[in-house]
Amino acid sequence: MSNYNFLNKPHRWYKKFRVSKSPQMNLVWGFFLYTIIGFLVLSIPLFHKTSVGFLDHLFISTSAISTTGLVTVSVFDSYNFFGQIVIMALFQIGGIGYMTLTTYFLLFTTQRLTRWHSKIMGAEFTLPETIKIRDFIKSVIVFTVVMEFIGAICFYFAFQQTGMEGIKAVWFSIFHSVSAFCTAGFGLFNDSFEGYSGNTFINSIIAVLAIAGSLGFIVITDLWYRLTGKSKAISFTTKIVTYGFLILLSLGTLLVFIAEPSVQDSSSKLAESFFQAMTAMTTVGFNTIPTSNLSLPILLFVIFLMYIGASPSGTAGGMKITTLFAMISVLKSRLVGQKKITFFNRAIPFERLYVATSSFILYTSIIFIFTFLLTLTEQFSFESILFEVASALGTVGLSTGITGDLSDIGKVLVILLMFVGRVGVLTFGFALLQRKSNDQTKTKTDDLAV
Repeated sequence: MSNYNFLNKPHRWYKKFRVSKSPQMNLVWGFFLYTIIGFLVLSIPLFHKTSVGFLDHLFISTSAISTTGLVTVSVFDSYNFFGQIVIMALFQIGGIGYMTLTTYFLLFTTQRLTRWHSKIMGAEFTLPETIKIRDFIKSVIVFTVVMEFIGAICFYFAFQQTGMEGIKAVWFSIFHSVSAFCTAGFGLFNDSFEGYSGNTFINSIIAVLAIAGSLGFIVITDLWYRLTGKSKAISFTTKIVTYGFLILLSLGTLLVFIAEPSVQDSSSKLAESFFQAMTAMTTVGFNTIPTSNLSLPILLFVIFLMYIGASPSGTAGGMKITTLFAMISVLKSRLVGQKKITFFNRAIPFERLYVATSSFILYTSIIFIFTFLLTLTEQFSFESILFEVASALGTVGLSTGITGDLSDIGKVLVILLMFVGRVGVLTFGFALLQRKSNDQTKTKTDDLAV
């Protein structure tokens, strides 16, 4: 009986603790806990090939759980097979959200969803009213498993064609499939995929997985509703995300194709141009050409693509396409003198506009503040520092090559950026400033998820 009480005490304390905190604070604590667990596990010498510093373990763990992909040490050269499994587990959890996993297991075992889980899921994923949480969770898990399984098989055949064989081909296929779908940017090649810049098959696999993950589970669930007859029309959010993604991806590909000197003499010019735009837009973080070789105008545009990101409720980071188009809608309506804020002849609820405006201001402010701080602590060029900040906050993983040479203070600042980027700038802000209230009213979000 005493043993039962001893074990039951921490459980009761945990339940009391989580109920006393807001959903946003629960999310922050959850991701923080997984980051610390990952850090402690990666610190065990059993998982190392070579000695790795204390701060580097924390950096890798944060980068993995935030699905960023920035690294201060080589993953393949520093961690053995078991260490690599730990890293993959971290970015798998980070990619689909730790609450999605726990809530799915809860539904699978008990067939019921607690009010607490519903609140946390509502904080982690901003869903249109047309999509139910139960259906959303199931679609996330099923779609993730299917895409990563297909991706691993395709990678296996692709790697075999390049001469990679045996267990190595199997493991590399699984690792990179999960990393690509979760837009994690972690790779087992020290030069990312620069050695496969002309390999259309491998580039296509990465692109399909990254786009599928970054478009977001809202889009996937919405399309599933449409195919199964649960819905007669595509939601407003899905239209905005799809059109916005295609426009920005096409524009990025065109600009790199026309204006980037480093691809002009390449036999795979179009493929490299598309991949560079795609990797920034989806925040997958792989690259087929050295990022440090990009010209200043293209580097600036890549920063813009990383700043925007892709879809809400997906595996990608960034400010989100919906936030960008909400801001464009505000500007358009203001310029033409409209009282209502509209896009595609649809009125956007003021609640969504408040969220979008807050996200835009806070996201931009964080980029400015951390760029300023890193210019004080680091000796790199301004564009390299700005690129690193945008990549970390957008959980992208692209770098001009300065990550491993950051000072200890610089590494800590980037760790904070990656963590805030994964949790979400507004979620993090709410967690710090918003007190839990028992009389909080539910905000209606039927038109646009931001």
